[in-house]
Formats: sequence, structure tokens, C-alpha cells
Amino acid sequence: MSKIAIIEVGGKQHVVTDGAVIYIEKMDGVTKPGEKITFDKVLLTDDGSETKVGAPYVSGAKVTAELVEEGRDKKVTIIRYRPKSRHFVKKGHRQPFAKVRITALP
Repeated sequence: MSKIAIIEVGGKQHVVTDGAVIYIEKMDGVTKPGEKITFDKVLLTDDGSETKVGAPYVSGAKVTAELVEEGRDKKVTIIRYRPKSRHFVKKGHRQPFAKVRITALP
């Protein structure tokens, strides 16, 4: 069985393995592809024989990753309409994301 870890990034939890590619919230200060990122909010680690569960985080555990690309998601269109009152509001939003590849697990 391969190593896994559960990390917390941007208010969300992600299950990661070595070499996995995940989409996370865009991070401030990390802009260049190939740049190293360290996640220290590790909730759980499992290496196949031993499982460590944090309370709330596992002490000393760090997950290392590298930035693959940054981008923006597809546009989400919001329409608010009220009949018989000539009220029509159309808004759009594109959520920024960061695509990262996990390079090392604890």
C-alpha cells in the first residue's frame, strides 16, 4: 500500500499520495511554475503499517509539492430574475486555482 496523507489547504481537505496532482485555492506569493510549496497542516499520515492522526495536526509532518500551473476555472453565471418588475441581474465569476504536484510525503 502506498503512503497517503490528508492535508488542509484553503479551508478544504485533500487526500494526497506521492506524485498526485491536485487543484487547490490560489496561494499568495507562489507564482512561478516549478516553485516549491510546503504544507504543514497535515491531519493524517499513513505509510501502510502505521497511521498517525493529528489533534488537530500531526506534529512535525510536512508535505512538499511543486507548482505546475495557475489558472482560472470556467465561468459560473448567476442570474437573478423577478417577473413582472423588470428586474434582471446577470453576474459571472471565474475562480482562480493552483495546480500542484505532490513530491514528498512524511
